[in-house]
Amino acid sequence: MFTGWLKVISRHSQKALRRPETHLYSDKRRVSSVLTTTNAQRQTIYALSTPPGKGGVAIVRISGPDALQVWKRMVRPTMRKTSLEEPPAWKLHRCRIIHPESEFVIDDGLAVYFRAPYSYTTHPTIELHIHSGRALISALLSSLSALPTLRPAEPGEFTRQALLGGRLDLTQVEGLHDLIEADTEVQRVWALGGAGGETRAEYESLRTQIIGCLAQIEALIDFGEGEDIEEGVYDQARSQVVALLSQIQAHLSDNRRGELIRSGIRMAIFGPPNAGKSSLFNYLANRPASIVTPIPGTTRDVLELTLDIGGLPVIVADTAGLRETEDVVEGIGVQRGMEAVRNADISLCVLPMPEVLHSSQTATQKHQITLPESIRHLITPSTYFLFNKSDLIPNLHGYEDFTSSTAEFAAQTSKPCPPGPTHSHTVADNVTQNLDLSKRAWTASLTTGAGTHEFVQGLSKALKSRFDIHDPSTNQSKTHAPLITRARHRVHLESACKFLQAFLDLPPSDIVLAAEELRYAAQAVGRVTGDIGTEDVLDALFRDFCIGK
Repeated sequence: MFTGWLKVISRHSQKALRRPETHLYSDKRRVSSVLTTTNAQRQTIYALSTPPGKGGVAIVRISGPDALQVWKRMVRPTMRKTSLEEPPAWKLHRCRIIHPESEFVIDDGLAVYFRAPYSYTTHPTIELHIHSGRALISALLSSLSALPTLRPAEPGEFTRQALLGGRLDLTQVEGLHDLIEADTEVQRVWALGGAGGETRAEYESLRTQIIGCLAQIEALIDFGEGEDIEEGVYDQARSQVVALLSQIQAHLSDNRRGELIRSGIRMAIFGPPNAGKSSLFNYLANRPASIVTPIPGTTRDVLELTLDIGGLPVIVADTAGLRETEDVVEGIGVQRGMEAVRNADISLCVLPMPEVLHSSQTATQKHQITLPESIRHLITPSTYFLFNKSDLIPNLHGYEDFTSSTAEFAAQTSKPCPPGPTHSHTVADNVTQNLDLSKRAWTASLTTGAGTHEFVQGLSKALKSRFDIHDPSTNQSKTHAPLITRARHRVHLESACKFLQAFLDLPPSDIVLAAEELRYAAQAVGRVTGDIGTEDVLDALFRDFCIGK
């Protein structure tokens, strides 16, 4: 009996050995068809690259190793004699786009193929151009989801593929994001330089120079000064590091103008009640954004709008009129307004001319300006002035009628701020003694519109001068674009400065440690462009991108 059992086992074993290998593979395919593919296996991504909704054209982008499968299964030529099995690259083709399973026609559109590695993502890329309608877009995206090797793209994943594929570096990715988000002409011009690689070239130049100094120091470590290495190499490297340190420090001392222009210049409008602050706010917004009444204390909270003033992004805040009040709600609004003024990059003080402009008793002065006590502690070197209600001053022939009161005005604004935590931002010592109102003050009537155009033009010029910004239409605007546009850039450059200074502080006898300091400095600059240590910033960077980019 035992012998018979062995014979049965032997026969089954021989049959298993004679079984064709194709059966084994078919079993594997059968198992794999049952298992759900993971995101790691679905490396081809797709997304809508144009704004959703009704429009002329919608573009859906597909990128990844299986992009051509989309072409073969979903793109059909409109002309029967034309074959699109192997599509020519970089050419738009008229076609019908069909469902990959039912083969129902989704739309009559265009398709273009971008061959790897010359595409934007460095992967094979397909773009399907269809009519932009919600139902059409939904049908196409649903059809793409039916393909098992495809998955929806994450925000910014196409650009992330371009970064990982070496098409872009971190500064170019950041510049591209800023270009998409640009609302003003200055933002556009500066972002275009970053996206085009100009920022990258500057950082690469800094890093290359540091590496050059490091190479000289390491040559001294390996060979020493002698027949192979000329004398004075260490001193030469040291002088180059001094120049590099000075260059980087100059970029760091730019008053954060790159970050300000990218995020917006914060400007707070303040002044006494009924001075015309809300009227000015509405004039700049070109709509009734704030309530205007003749009743003092109408504005109770801080209202903010982002506006384009002369090509500059300015976040304008309308605040409550500053005065002593027993109204609890108004008092909270006054406190919030003062806090907004203190936290602003610049402030604009609106004053009613009939209340602050008085006839002078001296023969040398025609008029005298008197500031309300409630606002004097908020005047700083970054404060600009608009004298409103000029239509209520008879026989006023423009600003020249009261320029002689500048000295008296400066004497008022140079008074020290009252002590206490609520007045932490004091006026700079003696700065306003030489205050030139001709460059930071204007007269206008927001009721009649007289002088308002000149005020906006003058404010725009003053802001461009303050932040060293040239006209965006000139080539000088690019040459004066800041190198630092993000806090991340500033952190890495400050770190590089510390390492360079540490190199200069070391004596020549510690040449090995000096070389390490230069190596750390080169790595710090390299982190800006993403040459090393990019993983810690990728997620935060691409989170703000749109899905189809």
